[in-house]
Amino acid sequence: MPPRAMWKGAISFGLVTIPVAVYPATEEKSLRFHQLHDADHGRIRYKRVCSIDGEEVEYDHIVKGYEIEKDRYVVLTDEDLEKAPVRSSRAIDIQQFVELSEIDPILYKKSYYLVPEETGAKAYALLRRALAEEDRVGIAKVSFRDKEHLAALRFKGDVLVLETMYWPDEIREPAFDTLGRDEDVRPNEVAMAKQLIESLTEPWDPTRYRDEYREALLELVEKKLAGEPVEVPEEAPAARIVDLMAALRASVEAAKARTGEEAPAPARPKRAAKRTAASAAHATRKPAARKTGARKAATVKAPAAKKAVAPRKKAVGE
Repeated sequence: MPPRAMWKGAISFGLVTIPVAVYPATEEKSLRFHQLHDADHGRIRYKRVCSIDGEEVEYDHIVKGYEIEKDRYVVLTDEDLEKAPVRSSRAIDIQQFVELSEIDPILYKKSYYLVPEETGAKAYALLRRALAEEDRVGIAKVSFRDKEHLAALRFKGDVLVLETMYWPDEIREPAFDTLGRDEDVRPNEVAMAKQLIESLTEPWDPTRYRDEYREALLELVEKKLAGEPVEVPEEAPAARIVDLMAALRASVEAAKARTGEEAPAPARPKRAAKRTAASAAHATRKPAARKTGARKAATVKAPAAKKAVAPRKKAVGE
């Protein structure tokens, strides 16, 4: 059974009008806790009390007031709010159409389904097809819940989704001291970070994710209800990044192991690379069958090691 419509109006663009009803598209599933008195577990109740006479006020006698200065208000009734001279009070007024990629996701607030009334079904289907074929979303204004909202309209399958948005001046500027500094990021670190991103890139599947914290809380409630002991999990030590490159390489290896791909070979220390550079260059000029032997001879220092791997002994052993 669908939820009750929270608002009814119409979508308008140009001279086209589509009567619609608005339904919430999401629901919170977080655990809700009541506040209780620790002595007897009685519910804590809150009363609406007037700050002047100290009396409890019934909801029907509460009005909205806009404070213009300290303790001085302009009172607005529901009738006053309905008289506000805005076009979006009973219409979702589409201002323009844009590509979805142009909208910064930080602007999105909440999602609603727009369901057409019987008389608007054909125009609704027409808008759905046109938006799908042009890959566009509509930018509109709409007023409900005592506020005018900026909104984006897009289709999800057969239903039109209205995404309410923050107004641009409601987004705070990220003015933080640690941002924008010129850090000494090396090219090999960037390359390794890209490799890690590539290793973790997969098609988007939201069904893979679940609220593990909510599930753990429900399990905790069930254990306490059954009188079972609750074990405290050991807290993992905080990770400390000492060598960024080493952390990136370890992350790539872990990602490769998870997907079953071959992990990249760890880079040799710089000193060893310098010491064997000339030998490696010399080995590349020899036939393929003798590369391994040349590289071994280049790294052997003690004469005793040479005797230990002498060809004659190896032949006899075979």
